[in-house]
Amino acid sequence: MRIGSGYDVHKLVEGRKLILGGVEIPFEKGLLGHSDADVLTHAVMDALLGAAALGDIGRHFPDSDNQYKDISSMKLLYEVLCLLKKEKYSIINIDATVIAQKPKLAKYMQAMEQNIANILEIDKHSVNVKATTEEGLGFTGAELGIAAKAVCLIEKIKIEKSIDGKSNF
Repeated sequence: MRIGSGYDVHKLVEGRKLILGGVEIPFEKGLLGHSDADVLTHAVMDALLGAAALGDIGRHFPDSDNQYKDISSMKLLYEVLCLLKKEKYSIINIDATVIAQKPKLAKYMQAMEQNIANILEIDKHSVNVKATTEEGLGFTGAELGIAAKAVCLIEKIKIEKSIDGKSNF
């Protein structure tokens, strides 16, 4: 079993959609970034990549590459799943926290969890998303940006040999 952690932050700006966990949140500002700037999904991706010792999202999806311009982070999350599968890892669980003074996110959390679970092909109960404010402190408290943290647990898929010598998963 392996544990990973991820962290991401993006600046709030006018003229962008606010997307968190693949959910479009009605708000007067959105997050600035090369992709859709979904900080929650980015933190989850970095946690998963870190747990598998596969680097980070900047290594796999650099902002210098135009193919990722305005791309949905859900598509990138699926690519991370493919990398994990290639290395024979399965996901046990994900726990994430969005740090934002505004907007209030409680009514969107279940949809975020479901989106992440669907893309990663895991049970919804294996994904937990929380939100917190920083009581007006720091850049998130001043409503300058939104941050997210995530931790995950993955395990190597055990390969067993049958009597005839073929691999069984």
